[in-house]
Amino acid sequence: MHRTATAVIRFVLNTASRAAPRPAGALAFALFRRAGARAGLRPAEAALMRTARTETLDLDGTPVRVHRWGSGERPVLLLHGWRSRASRWQPLAEALLAAGYSPVAFDAPGHGDSGGRGSTILEYRAAVRRLRAAAGRPFEALIGHSFGGLAAFAALRDPDTARRLVTVSGISRFGFLTEGFGAQLGLRPRLETELRRRVERFLARRGEEGDVWSRFSASHRPAGITVPIMVIHDEDDGVVPVDQARHVMRSYPGQADLLLTRGLGHARILSDPGVVDAVVDFLTATATATATAPADSGVSADQRAG
Repeated sequence: MHRTATAVIRFVLNTASRAAPRPAGALAFALFRRAGARAGLRPAEAALMRTARTETLDLDGTPVRVHRWGSGERPVLLLHGWRSRASRWQPLAEALLAAGYSPVAFDAPGHGDSGGRGSTILEYRAAVRRLRAAAGRPFEALIGHSFGGLAAFAALRDPDTARRLVTVSGISRFGFLTEGFGAQLGLRPRLETELRRRVERFLARRGEEGDVWSRFSASHRPAGITVPIMVIHDEDDGVVPVDQARHVMRSYPGQADLLLTRGLGHARILSDPGVVDAVVDFLTATATATATAPADSGVSADQRAG
């Protein structure tokens, strides 16, 4: 969001919340759900996207573009982050293809070439369910970046969804979404509370009642997720702090591997050769991977939580 636009929105919301907190909360919630400007296709991604078998999935009336590569054997589902798109997986998708996997990726509602104005974790989960049913087998892995990492944990609550999980720059606490949004706009505490109330009401109307802040976090009932997990995060990530990765590691001791990088930030980590190699090694290994990237890749450590 542009700085000037952010400043204007902050002023309008906080000013309105003093006299009319509920209408201001409604506006904050509408902005919270909306993805905003769509990320464009980069020249380096175009060649891979031209080779994809592309189809449209009807997700409750919203057309969602799905991209497939490979023979269909050993499918891996890739979940992009907020304000991103499926094509951002280009380096990893090419490496997975070379290793004999069949990558599958979709543009979430409000992103890429899909319809709609924005997504929630429910749309991500619904898309995973539909694609899992179409595959007729568990995915070899779910791989999620940023918000896609949080969505991957939610999807794995369904049995036999995937055999492995990889999160890259992943969000692990559901509450981080409203906290980060509130911090970006400088929302007053009263308005942030109203935003949380509206998120809870929105989810309750869709059958998700109770403590949604716990239920949609990665740490919710960790015994229910038994697959090997790889957590990749950059220590200099200015969008999703590395403590989100450490939250996962505390919740899955002995089950999750942590690969820390330095200097790659939130987005460039997706295309780093060392990170790409580490993910492929993790997927192809018969046990939880312990991958070490080349010294010049930006990777600083590969640590197991215990």
